[in-house]
Amino acid sequence: RRRREAAEEEVDETPQEKKLRLAKLYLEELRRHGESRPAPGAGPAGRVRARYSHAWGRGQGRPAHIPLSLQVQPPDPASIRMLRGHQLPVTCLVISPDDRFIFSASKDGSLIKCKWEVESGKRLCVVPGGKKGTEEQHMGHASHILCMAISSDSKYLATGDRNKLIMIWDAATCKRLHIFTGHRDAVSGLSFRKGTHQLYSASYDRCVKVWDVAENAYVETLFGHQDVIMGLDSLSRECCVTAGGRDGTVRLWKIPEESQLVFYGHQGSIDCIQLINEEHMVSGADDGSLALWGLTKKKPLALAQQAHGMQDAQGLQQPYWISAVAALRNSDLLATGSHSASVKLWKCGEGFRKLEPLWDIPLVGFVNSLKFSAAGDFLVAGLGQEHRYHSPCLALPWGAAAPPGLAECDSHLIYRLGRWWRLKEAKNSICIIPLKQKAGAPSPEATDAS
Repeated sequence: RRRREAAEEEVDETPQEKKLRLAKLYLEELRRHGESRPAPGAGPAGRVRARYSHAWGRGQGRPAHIPLSLQVQPPDPASIRMLRGHQLPVTCLVISPDDRFIFSASKDGSLIKCKWEVESGKRLCVVPGGKKGTEEQHMGHASHILCMAISSDSKYLATGDRNKLIMIWDAATCKRLHIFTGHRDAVSGLSFRKGTHQLYSASYDRCVKVWDVAENAYVETLFGHQDVIMGLDSLSRECCVTAGGRDGTVRLWKIPEESQLVFYGHQGSIDCIQLINEEHMVSGADDGSLALWGLTKKKPLALAQQAHGMQDAQGLQQPYWISAVAALRNSDLLATGSHSASVKLWKCGEGFRKLEPLWDIPLVGFVNSLKFSAAGDFLVAGLGQEHRYHSPCLALPWGAAAPPGLAECDSHLIYRLGRWWRLKEAKNSICIIPLKQKAGAPSPEATDAS
């Protein structure tokens, strides 16, 4: 029976999963026989263990974090490349898993699909959008695109907009494949489960939905947040994490068990979130705080208040809110963005118990999205003259009476986030920030492959 079950498992596993399984079996054999080190030439499992020994946790079959912050050198501002093409603020972006292309989207509804070439900076493909109600006549969106995600095999790209739609694209051909409907408000977060075509989506309607993209199928809906969901992320496990806006919670959703863990720590609207590895995550809020979490603790392991400093807003001293966070997977390197004229790099201290600022990278504008390349050799920032949730028609003074018929999500924007600022000196663009590494630095990409 064991042989049959092992054979059935082997049919569906990827080469990386097979290597990981063989390595686990080999380590188990070593433990049984009391051996502490693999013999030379001990086969594929031994070679995998030797190559990635620095990436293994104690007795666990998953990579631990690598202290890459000590290996990365401060970037030269003159080496930052700016890609122009969007007419309105960039709202979201992703990098292809092979680090060759950048997908980006903006408020103009256009979608530049997989065809910002990183090496040359050339724009290779544009999918134009249309007006509201013309989704069937145009390949692109007819509203602000707020989020996007790419599958780990680079086959599918998913995008979500304020018109409650999720569009699925063929990342290679720029062809639209399917439209998912079902959310009752703007789609604010998307993430593919790593190694699969399972897609998680979050929305202003306060729920998380699960989709099977390969089958064009809806799977289930998860409820729990008491306010609009502002961000979402996932990795290999069948779970995802979400940022709950003004309900003040971060949540870990366990999909098979249909259960959730609730985390408290921020005082403001929690706007962005990303997993660092399978055990830790980072989030940012509009009270200026940056939180580092362990998935087994309900309170932050570390909390940096006023991470980007203070601003003078209409005569009041307020912290710059954190509008974007990024984590270099399986490492201790983080990045945060605001509208404070800089992107900040951070180091996670020993045991993820401390947040230490490293450098400021000067960038003017609202940093609406941040992503590290898989290899960790560059960081990409999506900039705009406005915050990604800002809408010109909502530029009302703080506390002013709302016009009749104002949508719930719009009311949230005016009275809770107050994000009507506009930075005219900023450029709606994508910035590629090179991160030089010292010789001998371990690659998180190789660690992830283990």
